[in-house]
Amino acid sequence: MAKKQQHGEMPKAPEFPASLFAWPALLAASVGEAIAASLAAPRAKPAGERRPAWATPHRVRLELATMQLRDFFAGEGGVATLVCAPFALHGATIADFARGHSVVEALREGGVGRIDVTDWRSAGPQMRFLSIDNYLADLNVAVDELGPPVDLVGLCQGGWMALAFAARFPHKVRRLVLAGAPVDIAAGQSNLSRMTLQVPLAAFEEFVASQDGRVLGERVLQIWGTALIADDARRVLQLPPGDDSPRVQDMRARFEEWYDLTVDLPGAYYLQVVSWLFKENRLAAGNFVALGRRIDLSALRHPIFLLGAADDEIVAPEQLFATAYRVGTPRQYIETATEPCGHLSLFLGAETMKRSWPRIARWLGEAA
Repeated sequence: MAKKQQHGEMPKAPEFPASLFAWPALLAASVGEAIAASLAAPRAKPAGERRPAWATPHRVRLELATMQLRDFFAGEGGVATLVCAPFALHGATIADFARGHSVVEALREGGVGRIDVTDWRSAGPQMRFLSIDNYLADLNVAVDELGPPVDLVGLCQGGWMALAFAARFPHKVRRLVLAGAPVDIAAGQSNLSRMTLQVPLAAFEEFVASQDGRVLGERVLQIWGTALIADDARRVLQLPPGDDSPRVQDMRARFEEWYDLTVDLPGAYYLQVVSWLFKENRLAAGNFVALGRRIDLSALRHPIFLLGAADDEIVAPEQLFATAYRVGTPRQYIETATEPCGHLSLFLGAETMKRSWPRIARWLGEAA
């Protein structure tokens, strides 16, 4: 669904814009244009505040400063599985988008009985100084609420957070799944990592300052202008080619609505991620400090499942799979899978839900 340009013609976006999950790359446009867009009047909103839709019935189990912990409880006993959703431009419903396109649904049908999801809150003005440590601290509270040890499933940028948490609190995690997660930025190049390295940190800081200490998701969409092309939803959701049935049309409309619903990020957290993860590669290099302790991935011994996308335009597969060489987990306890798709199809694609996520569910069901 094309969106009208509002502030002049911008450089043509790539076929699927890096901005969708790779929010550091929003400064691929000139800093001046970005700041001008950030200061412009917001787009008119429809009457009533739109809320993202979840596909699976659930309850809010815990209210924290940074998140709502959503509980998709489906069975008695067993280890709790906590899905660490991305905290990026869009919301956590990427983990439970729609029937047939839901990580939560695929795990439940695969026999995982206790599933919770971190639904990160959009950052209000009072949250602009929150840091990575604030999010790890609330993740720790959520894990304690569920009863450790838990199985952690990290999606995209929720993956590096889950990995850092597991290394910081190894006794609180049993198994770890990382899907499309940027871990070792130096191991490969993607559009995101390349652009982030090219833009000076001072430019990111100027951009955050122009928005009073936050990164406003709606402004990011304005910067990118026309972001979707006709086949994006069909390709990402892995819908049948040539099928224009009411269900397919509904899925495409649902995807475009999901794309339009954004979240805001604290400037402090955003700048730490840009600097620590993407520019300095601290997590892989061994000098990432989480809640007062340096993270040493080589000391991590947990069973790990790594799910990557062969055509990932956001996270180079090497940046994920290099995790196997950074952790201390014996190789026989590391599972890997590569899907023939792009980044978002790892979490939303119908075929991916039929292939890799049932396999992950079976792997989570194995004894420690």
